[in-house]
Order: sequence, then C-alpha cells, then structure tokens
Amino acid sequence: MAPQQDSASRVDRICSVVRRAIIERALAPGDKLPEDALGERFGVSRTIARQALGQLAGEGLVDLRRNRIAVVATPTFEEARDTFDIRIELERLVVRHLAGRLSKDQLAELHAHITGQEAAAGGPEAASIRLATDFHVRLARMTGKPILIRYVSEVAYRSGLSLSAYGRPHSPECGVNEHRALVDALADGDREKAVRLMAEHLESVAQRAFLPETHPRTKSLVDVLAPYLED
Repeated sequence: MAPQQDSASRVDRICSVVRRAIIERALAPGDKLPEDALGERFGVSRTIARQALGQLAGEGLVDLRRNRIAVVATPTFEEARDTFDIRIELERLVVRHLAGRLSKDQLAELHAHITGQEAAAGGPEAASIRLATDFHVRLARMTGKPILIRYVSEVAYRSGLSLSAYGRPHSPECGVNEHRALVDALADGDREKAVRLMAEHLESVAQRAFLPETHPRTKSLVDVLAPYLED
C-alpha cells in the first residue's frame, strides 16, 4: 500500500471509530478530542489525528477551536431541528427512488437488519442507536447515487449528534416497527406511502427524542474509544 493510501486509511479508521462513539453517545457534545490522545490510541502521528479531526469537523461532528483544541460539536436546538428537517427531505428522495426497485437480495438484507434491531432491543441502548442509524445509511447506499449517499450519511450522523445533545433515552420498539412498515411499502412499490412513512418516522424520532438530558462524562478519551477499537 502506498504511503498516501495508508495515511488515508488511517484517517478513515479514526473517523469511523469517533463517529460511532458519538452516535452511541459514548462521546457527548463538548467532550475534548486531544490530538495526542487520539494519536496514541490509534498508533498514528498527531498529523494523521489532526487530518481526521479536520474531516470530522467538515462533517459537522467536531468543532476546531484555538490552539488546536478539538471538541465534539454542540449543535444549537435550532440546528438540531434543521438537521432533521433536511434529513426528512433527503430521505424522501431515497425511498422515492427505491420504491419498487429493490431486489430480493436487498429486501432480504433489510429484513435481516431489522431482525438484528429486534434482537438488540433488550440489550444496550448504544447498539439499538447504531443499528437504527445504520438502517438509514444502508437504504441510501442501495440507491447507488454517490452524492445522495454522502449527504444522507452525513446528516444521519449529525442527527445522532443532535440526539446526543437533546435526546431522551432511545425507544427501539417504535423505530423497529416503523422500519418494517417502510420496507413493506418499498417492496410493494407504493412510492407515495413510502415517502409518507419515511417523513412520519423521522418526525417521530425527533418528537420522541427532543428533551434535554444530562450526559456526565468521567472517562478519558482513551478509555471511551477502547471498546470501539476492540470491536
């Protein structure tokens, strides 16, 4: 592997782990992300860690402050609401494209994913949150449209950050049922129903979640990221 490719893969690895930690609320808005701690945890230089933080900042998940201090971004309530409004419109495009076009293999993949959500419902909340987000990213990828995939993925992760800032505990049962109804509409080729269900689902997520909640953090960044690197 060329040095440039190796650096890019290391940056992608850091971004992937930090995104997941944010989505699962192991990292909360305002938590510090020191370059030296990231570099030590991933076995990379501070330059690589800085590049990863810059990429995450471009996605709206990290704020870069003076003196090279990076923290998990803290969206305002208005920004959090705007994120969901934009997400609803983007994911309407996703299901409008997919209705009646999913292959048997794709439908089987979605049903298997929902089954995984059902199995995780009684376990750690973090797993349910991650699987719920992955469902939407998976749908976007099935469109085969790179720009749509990119924007849906980024807004889904920003939504996770918003829920971390303002959300109450995740409610997996409602999300699973809504995902299953959505897939059924896509399989039936009912475009208008799929578009309506997606909008109602995401609006319900926002309405169920947007209550202030305190997230005390006592662990160091190295300790927080440890289980994600072992997974």
